[in-house]
Amino acid sequence: MTVFSSPLVHSAIAGDHAALLKLLETAQPDIRRYARSTCRAADVDDAVQETLWVLYRRVGTLRAAASFSAWLFAVVRRECLRLTRNLGLISSDGVADEKAVLVQSDAELRLDIAKAIQSLPEHYRVIVLMRDVEQRTINEIGHALGETREAVKARLHRARILLREYLLQ
Repeated sequence: MTVFSSPLVHSAIAGDHAALLKLLETAQPDIRRYARSTCRAADVDDAVQETLWVLYRRVGTLRAAASFSAWLFAVVRRECLRLTRNLGLISSDGVADEKAVLVQSDAELRLDIAKAIQSLPEHYRVIVLMRDVEQRTINEIGHALGETREAVKARLHRARILLREYLLQ
């Protein structure tokens, strides 16, 4: 989580419009990151948008700037629950139909991973597919590609960093 500067949060709470806009801009990546870990993939954009809207309208109601991060995370979590409830995956008492949520999440996760792999440059994509899909050893990949063991390990490491960055965007 980004450390929100206390003066920025104080100014936004006090009604400074420029500070509020800067706070919205600063908070958006953290809101998105938290929504990705809390919501279904299909609901992330909606949860982020709703959270930014709540932040814009309600930041002035905060009593302490120190509670800003916790408040913001609670808003994201509530929006994710509301969106899931609207799909009928959670009952009105907050109990999830875990099997439905997990099945949906697995399918969405597969799509996200496939898109991330497709986004890789060819020389990284080949190594990731050989290692993680075909389950070849590092030596087998090196032999098949005519590369040293160290080169394969380095490319695999860089590819996984790129995948992680893509998935955390």
